[in-house]
Amino acid sequence: MNRLAVVEKFVSINGEGTHAGELAVFLRFRGCNLNCGFCDTKWANAADAPATEESAEELVEYVRQTGVQNVTLTGGEPLLQSHIGELITALGALGYRVEIETNGSVDLTPFVGISPSIAFTMDYKLPGSGMEAHMRTENFALLRAQDTVKFVAGSQEDLQRALEVIRT
Repeated sequence: MNRLAVVEKFVSINGEGTHAGELAVFLRFRGCNLNCGFCDTKWANAADAPATEESAEELVEYVRQTGVQNVTLTGGEPLLQSHIGELITALGALGYRVEIETNGSVDLTPFVGISPSIAFTMDYKLPGSGMEAHMRTENFALLRAQDTVKFVAGSQEDLQRALEVIRT
């Protein structure tokens, strides 16, 4: 059975994206391919971070039991999980609204057409993060009206760069 490395599961109020302010089930996955200076979940990114190995079916059952319709897949970087597509497909098929919080460095192409009920909250890492060189600007062409781009700015330089990216 295909397994995903889950470091946290909980219900909370969504703070980002198109469903900000709404209740959501959060599924946080282990691992990230970046090392941002301001990361608030570094503990979840290490290869040896404590995690449970769960199948898409087990995670869908957890979501079902909460009674909440919004599901946020986060990390680290959830799209690095080799079987995340199975989970996205299963949740979408059951009508859940799925938001994928992604760091902007992973190609979104394989995930865009999985379900019309998914939305991306895609980071664009600014200079202050130390990770801007890893951004896949090709992802911008894949984003739709339901998607969100997030900038975390820590300086005036970051704000200026965000404006440049938005204008481009």
